[in-house]
Amino acid sequence: MNNPLVAAGALTAAALLCACSPSQPAVLAPRPVRTVELHYDNARESNRYVGTVQSRYEVDQAFRVGGKVVQRKVDVGQSVQEGDVLAVLDDSDYRLAEEASQRAWEASVAQARQADSDRQRLSALKADGSVSAADDERARTSARTAQSNAEAEARQLELARNRLKYTVLRASRSGVVTTVRFEVGQVVAEGTPVISIADPSLPEIVVDVPEDRLVTFQQSSFQAALTSLPGKTFAVALRELAPQASAQTRTYRARLKPLDMQQLPLGATATLEAARVMAGTQVAAVPATALTQSSGQPAVWVVRPTGGEALGTVERVPVAVWGYRNEEVLVSGPPAGERVVTAGVQKMSPGLKVALASGAAEDKAVVAR
Repeated sequence: MNNPLVAAGALTAAALLCACSPSQPAVLAPRPVRTVELHYDNARESNRYVGTVQSRYEVDQAFRVGGKVVQRKVDVGQSVQEGDVLAVLDDSDYRLAEEASQRAWEASVAQARQADSDRQRLSALKADGSVSAADDERARTSARTAQSNAEAEARQLELARNRLKYTVLRASRSGVVTTVRFEVGQVVAEGTPVISIADPSLPEIVVDVPEDRLVTFQQSSFQAALTSLPGKTFAVALRELAPQASAQTRTYRARLKPLDMQQLPLGATATLEAARVMAGTQVAAVPATALTQSSGQPAVWVVRPTGGEALGTVERVPVAVWGYRNEEVLVSGPPAGERVVTAGVQKMSPGLKVALASGAAEDKAVVAR
């Protein structure tokens, strides 16, 4: 028994027997997952539009006569009051025209007086038969014609004075200058807009609405935010909706006013959110990471409890998707109170044992408001 060869053989046999014996399978621990609990509420259809802040009242100012600009008294962003001088044209030609009209009027007045004197003399001579009735009638006609010419020249003089006055462009209303389209020395045409003045006290948000969203837009409530004021929203109301689509964009222009009439910077970029309650439709908002697919259809993984509140198995359940909002998706299908896996859905498989991660019991799906 003390033979070393025999002892070595026994050890080798024992090792072979151990290698041939079946091994015990390892027990896998349940995979920890994060979940949210589904809570349903009335669905709200929400659409976003990008627009600008504009004044409700914006006027394009133009000279009522043409000419060369000799003075420009305002710049963009400058506040003006009604009647302030904005720009001046060279008035040399208009002064000459006024003087010519003045002389023509004076001549016509003199002719009218002479014709009236002739009429009076002929009327006196007609009494004793020195002149014929025809001569008297011609005198009366000449007097009336001369008087009419004098009145016409008076109107021409008034027009010439007005055109001279129009060489000075004045603000038609108080506000802030938003656009200047000319420079000193430039020749501008009559009626060409050169300056825009907006009233900053009545700002509005202007957006363009596509035709397929027009009905929904009219039934919505609105919240707006400015790019220059991140995180701050305010309520606005629809004031005006164009009755006809734009020929270029085929969209309808909408103008919305702030309900609290707050001051907004003109020209700022605004984001408008139009939300409408969809009566009779119940949805829940879950994180977008919870969404997966089953046979090409949207689905989510639902945890079915198996051993207490913290253990369960997962099952893929089809859902109906009603819309998207930021990092959430609006769904319906699973019963209220079900817990939906929100992370690692690509690693789930039917029947997989899972454990709710620490703190997951308090996670809840955001109600779709």
